Amino acid sequence: MDRHEDQDAMARKIIHVDMDAYYASVEQRDNPDLRGKPVAVGGPGPRGVVAAASYEARVFGVRSAMPSTTARRRCPELIFIRPRFDVYRAVSAQIREIFAEYTDLIEPLSLDEAYLDVTENKQAIPLATEIARLIRARIKEVTGLNASAGISYNKFLAKMASDLNKPNGQAVIPPARGADFVAALPVGKFHGVGPATAAKMGRLGILTGADLRAQTPEFLTRHFGKSGAWYHRIARGIDLRPVQPHRERKSVGTEDTFLTDILEPTQARDEVTTLAVKVWHHCADKRITGRTVTLKVKYGDFQQITRSRTMPVPLASADELVTVALNLLVPLMPPPKGIRLLGVTLSSLEDADGDTTGVQLNLL
Repeated sequence: MDRHEDQDAMARKIIHVDMDAYYASVEQRDNPDLRGKPVAVGGPGPRGVVAAASYEARVFGVRSAMPSTTARRRCPELIFIRPRFDVYRAVSAQIREIFAEYTDLIEPLSLDEAYLDVTENKQAIPLATEIARLIRARIKEVTGLNASAGISYNKFLAKMASDLNKPNGQAVIPPARGADFVAALPVGKFHGVGPATAAKMGRLGILTGADLRAQTPEFLTRHFGKSGAWYHRIARGIDLRPVQPHRERKSVGTEDTFLTDILEPTQARDEVTTLAVKVWHHCADKRITGRTVTLKVKYGDFQQITRSRTMPVPLASADELVTVALNLLVPLMPPPKGIRLLGVTLSSLEDADGDTTGVQLNLL
């Protein structure tokens, strides 16, 4: 960055708003009997997965994406609630309306979190911390739910700040503290650095942001490919990504986890057909299509494989999508072992009028 770009970047005011235990909090709001109790939103059966856990459940180590059987072992008193995504979407729309009272630069990440650029806001409030406080108070007034917020001069640090005073709190990382904050942070705490990458960094002697900052761009690129340049920047508290009100759509996909492992080819074909038709109907509603079909298979032992095929022209019908998906399945039949999960995704998307499009949609 040159000096002017650096000044502009440091002058931005970015807020990351994150609803606290969103799905579980909605359920506790709507059912007073659940308040103060360990609640998990998700399927309670042997194939179930926790979609969200209340803070009372988190005390026992229950987390989202955890198998329900594991969650039940950790917390025998855990109360499972089936998800109500229509309700969660409706509440999310209320929250978006509150955001829009302050700025049009809103980048939703999911139903329960978003980035806001309030550098120039509709109410001409000079302090982003005050805007975050007002938004959180308004969310509580309208929905009865708690939200946490992080405030900083870029998206990476705003996201990190939103975790500092959870639940129902906010924190700010100003420009003068950005680089030092990152330097003191274990790399495993970095947003976007998963366990595998953190372990690889550890093997290279990179344990903290300071260790990361000590590496050259060439070293990081050699070991982490294209992500190396990104790690080099965030180690210095630099993130120039803008808040994008219209994120590019990358793919449309859905998947299903089965109560019992699938062993019969006929059943696997039927499931893939159902998934492909569901994806196509959603694409048709949005007037989009695509060229790349991906089949995801997870076996009972949690081994996961994917198979993809890119067509020379965009798909034109549900039948075409089903055919490609089934052709990807054929070499995998008969199953060498039980299939726990199947998924179908369409990517390399285009609008119906032929324009390339590009936010990833997971159908619920």
